[in-house]
Amino acid sequence: MTFSDFDIEMMRHAIALAEKGIYSTKPNPAVGCVITQENRIIATGWHQKAGQPHAERVALAQAEEPVEDATVYVTLEPCSHFGKTPPCADALVDAKVSRVVVAMQDPNPQVSGQGIERLRLAGIKVDVGLLQFEAEQLNEGFIYTMTKARPYVRLKIASSLDGRTAMSDGESQWITGDEARLEVHKMRARHGAVITGIGTVLADDPSLNVRLDEAVLKDMNLNEEEANPIRVVLDANLSMPLDAKMLSLNGKTLLMTSKQTADQNPVLVEKIYQAGGEVVAVSAEEDRLDIESVLQYLYEVEQVRDVMVEAGAVVAGAFIESGFVNEIHAFMAPVLMGNHAKPMFALPNVQSMSDKVCFDFDSVKRIGKDLHLVLKPSN
Repeated sequence: MTFSDFDIEMMRHAIALAEKGIYSTKPNPAVGCVITQENRIIATGWHQKAGQPHAERVALAQAEEPVEDATVYVTLEPCSHFGKTPPCADALVDAKVSRVVVAMQDPNPQVSGQGIERLRLAGIKVDVGLLQFEAEQLNEGFIYTMTKARPYVRLKIASSLDGRTAMSDGESQWITGDEARLEVHKMRARHGAVITGIGTVLADDPSLNVRLDEAVLKDMNLNEEEANPIRVVLDANLSMPLDAKMLSLNGKTLLMTSKQTADQNPVLVEKIYQAGGEVVAVSAEEDRLDIESVLQYLYEVEQVRDVMVEAGAVVAGAFIESGFVNEIHAFMAPVLMGNHAKPMFALPNVQSMSDKVCFDFDSVKRIGKDLHLVLKPSN
């Protein structure tokens, strides 16, 4: 299929519209739509929040002239099933548009080609694959969960140039600058859950919430409550202090522990609930929680598509060794902290060069005085 320059321009416009929803649509994908008549834009739309109208229906509602025989550009295949909203494919059929250009097929098994087929059966011309890679980048977590049945994991770490994350006494505030920390808060807002370990809680008493100005949140199409991900603490022995800061904050805090610990400490579990936390029992081996079980719970029960890990060397290393990390986001400051400071990862199974864990650089950019490195596992 050959696409025109106008087709490409319109799909880029649809992708830019979809980007407006990357923070606010979770667990739904971010989608944008442009409707044209005779190479003129007559309506646009984007999916703003889960449960609200999808991009196609928003655009159709905004059209100020007839859409019959129009061309529609949409970043994701129009849905064909009833969820919280009715099928968008049916809306396009009812509107009698003549052509639909789709960036990518929906990986959701409830759709997965059925929306395209619905349009074609109605006599609508459908062209698929325009700027597919760019469209996929918008919704990596959604696509991954639909194909792998577990969340997409981004591991964030802040370090010095010599790969240290805290001084030997635990002091770590602040390694990176204001700009990098602002980016981390935006990252938290994009994720359904943020995971840390009990060691980090005991050392730093972190909030793990999103702290952004109201104007910034408005630009992200969020309010303060919507911005905060689920806070998850890996706590195999239920060592969580009942006065921990995050337990008193708005939003949900989950303490993941072993089934044995939860069963043996019903009184403590009740106290944690009263303090504002929830206890979830997952599989464990000795004092190590099974990371796959943690991710499976978040996917199946909490409908989390994207997980962010912010933790110390032990938990960060355990996630690396689990093989479930899809991206490392390393914020590196131009400072040296010395060989007595704490490392980025504890990787006890790496004993020789043949054991090394390999990643590829996906992007490198400067953010303030620091670097933001994004790495993905080597194939």
